[in-house]
Amino acid sequence: MDRGGCQMSGGGGGGGGGGGNGPDRHGMITLEDLESFSEDQLSDSGNGSLEEEGENMEEDEDPDRLLHYWQDVARGHQVEVSEEMAEPIQQLTTNNQGRSQREHVPFTLLSRKEKCGELLYEKRHYEKGHWACITMREDTYEQSICYGFMRIMRYICQQNSLGDYLGMSLPIVTVVRTNDIHTTVSNDVTVAYYLPANHQAQPPQPHDSDIILEIWPATIVYTRPFTGPTNEITIIEQINAMAEVLDSPGVCMNDSFIVAGYTNPAHSNRQNEIWFLERR
Repeated sequence: MDRGGCQMSGGGGGGGGGGGNGPDRHGMITLEDLESFSEDQLSDSGNGSLEEEGENMEEDEDPDRLLHYWQDVARGHQVEVSEEMAEPIQQLTTNNQGRSQREHVPFTLLSRKEKCGELLYEKRHYEKGHWACITMREDTYEQSICYGFMRIMRYICQQNSLGDYLGMSLPIVTVVRTNDIHTTVSNDVTVAYYLPANHQAQPPQPHDSDIILEIWPATIVYTRPFTGPTNEITIIEQINAMAEVLDSPGVCMNDSFIVAGYTNPAHSNRQNEIWFLERR
């Protein structure tokens, strides 16, 4: 991990950035039409993937209504969503009207390890590619994710040199750093977005100077799925669980790991992966 950037190099370090405005916990919050739900129901209502976050409100594109929904969800995670996010939220909703418009970060599956039918981990090869990254340092991991992604979202939604919507890709990943014995997570958290294929050759420049465009090198990744929330406690648990199932954890154990999010973070059973990067 180069200082000031967020490359998939498996090292340590931190970057610039800080402040800003962000959405709910990990990646994006869902954009479902929930005006008739109570606040308690709202916290349990997200039952779709990030790929589905705009589809249920396509017929109702009132920017104030969308903004208020985001604000309601984010407030439960001690995050404030500013009024200036109304337009990006609306753009994200109206542009994501079909799963075909969402790309997945490309990789080649090298191997899988299972035990009694349970997937322990996959070994994948990711090609080099451009990622837009921002490193945040908020009071909590979840706040860093929220505010970091909100700034990435503005980059996706026209605050770039093209002045155009760039398209969504999955997963949204966060690079986390730990101490040497993997018992605590640093407040420095990097949120990263993979540029869709049509922008890989010439990535649009961000207006936000804290967003850094990086070429992440080709990398071998060991990945293990998990469900539920992503916070300091669950991340440490998942790092330790992954280390236990790897045949040779020393090939990728260091002080930087990646959490990949595929599912709406308002969902109590959301889908994530922990990624270990093979040492070079």
